[in-house]
Amino acid sequence: MNDNNPDLLMGADAIARFLGITRRQTYRLVYDGLLPSFKLGGTVAARRSSLTAWLAEAETAAA
Repeated sequence: MNDNNPDLLMGADAIARFLGITRRQTYRLVYDGLLPSFKLGGTVAARRSSLTAWLAEAETAAA
């Protein structure tokens, strides 16, 4: 975890741990454009707040 910005998740492993999915599933969601993420250099990154909102939106849509 990045102590300077606790909202920022750097790398597919960190995102996967946060979402409770595998690294491979994370990359699939990123490259399919389904996961709110961005690149910092060559590293995939996401904000916890964006992922939380994305999950809540997906949950609402499924209901």
